[in-house]
Amino acid sequence: MERHASVLGLGEEGKAEYIRLHAAVWPTVLAKISECHIRNYSIFLKEPENLLFSYFEYHGTDFAADMALMAADPETQRWWAVCMPLQRPLDTRKDGEWWAEMPEVFHQD
Repeated sequence: MERHASVLGLGEEGKAEYIRLHAAVWPTVLAKISECHIRNYSIFLKEPENLLFSYFEYHGTDFAADMALMAADPETQRWWAVCMPLQRPLDTRKDGEWWAEMPEVFHQD
């Protein structure tokens, strides 16, 4: 199992819509997340900075392939098209990232 964490900004003007959308994530999107071996997935909001913190556990064997499978899914693409305009990627993210990945520096079971 791999733990993944990332951070992203959220625009003030889209915050209420983002929260509303995530209170009722589309079932097809949830099913694709599970199909791609992601479990224990959470997104937290830090206000007033409007930072989103994402955490999930990956239980598959080929993360890149599973993320490509998710990215190719038409319903997931439609979900992202609704959510992405509300988000504000960090200027410090790496090339190719939307959510800025965060390395784990501590863990205890």
